Amino acid sequence: MKKKDLTSQQIVEAAIGLFALHGIEKTSLAMIASEVGITKPSIYYHFVSKDELIDRVFDYMFSDYHFEHYFTLAHMNELNFAEELYQGGMRMFPEDEEEFSPVMRLLNEFMLTANRSANYGERVAAMQQTFLDGFRELMLLGAEFGIVERHHAESKAYVLALVIDNITSYMMMDIQLDYQAIWKEAVNSVFRKGADTVA
Repeated sequence: MKKKDLTSQQIVEAAIGLFALHGIEKTSLAMIASEVGITKPSIYYHFVSKDELIDRVFDYMFSDYHFEHYFTLAHMNELNFAEELYQGGMRMFPEDEEEFSPVMRLLNEFMLTANRSANYGERVAAMQQTFLDGFRELMLLGAEFGIVERHHAESKAYVLALVIDNITSYMMMDIQLDYQAIWKEAVNSVFRKGADTVA
């Protein structure tokens, strides 16, 4: 990696930590420069403005945050559907909750910024919509397999999306619950009576 690229990455990573800790508005370029160990003017060699840096942070943080990263419909069949659905949701939960909290705080920061910037509002809403659409596709696939009732497929999809969203919010607030059991219960609730569920 070139020195310029390395420093750009260091600036982005420092910005992530500081944005999560202090908020986007209250974090100055001087604070970021100090964290990296460079001068404030040096940041302008890598980013023309704080807004460009914020854009880069957004792209970096959420590049993998899309439905297909967690759930692969092509691998699902009637026999593995329940387990694949369950495991996909489990992949959305952090293995290391200490690393997860800053990510969620930063997502909340972008949601707050969304009120002031249509750019981030549209991008956050688009990300969330992909999950709503993805869960809807999943439930319709389950209906094709005959294990989810078709006329309730859409509402069941949105229940799953809301459960995932709320679990991650509670994790961010460090509220200790058995999230694995909660997600398992949510997954099992979508199936027809008699269909295979997650054990």
